Amino acid sequence: MAMGSFNGTGSQMPTAEINMTPLVDVMLVLLIIFMITAPLMTHSVKVDLPRAASTPTPEKPMTLQVAITADNKVFIGSEPVDAAMLETRFRDAATQDANVELHLKADRESRYESVAETMSAARRAGIGKIGFVTQPGRDQ
Repeated sequence: MAMGSFNGTGSQMPTAEINMTPLVDVMLVLLIIFMITAPLMTHSVKVDLPRAASTPTPEKPMTLQVAITADNKVFIGSEPVDAAMLETRFRDAATQDANVELHLKADRESRYESVAETMSAARRAGIGKIGFVTQPGRDQ
């Protein structure tokens, strides 16, 4: 008894299906290899370190709180500072502490020119760390 169709051509069309079994076999072999070799990659060198009794001294650098208002007035802390005296005040702070940090708060309506001049005066005075203080946005 022959199985098949009743047409008399006798030729069948090849099927175009991907055989997934070899692909799954290869993936399982790779998974097993990675599971065996992954713990071996986290090796470290055993070193017997010397013991020392000391406490770290966390030295906080001096920070200058500089604020620029909407009418472009500059304040260090709560004290208003003239633009001519700004660089000398920065230089005095840099001589007191070499790691002084400047935290700059500029009003949204302040001019970019006054912010740039303040930053430039801080750089000329030797202050290398300048950070901008902002408020988080509404999307957070």
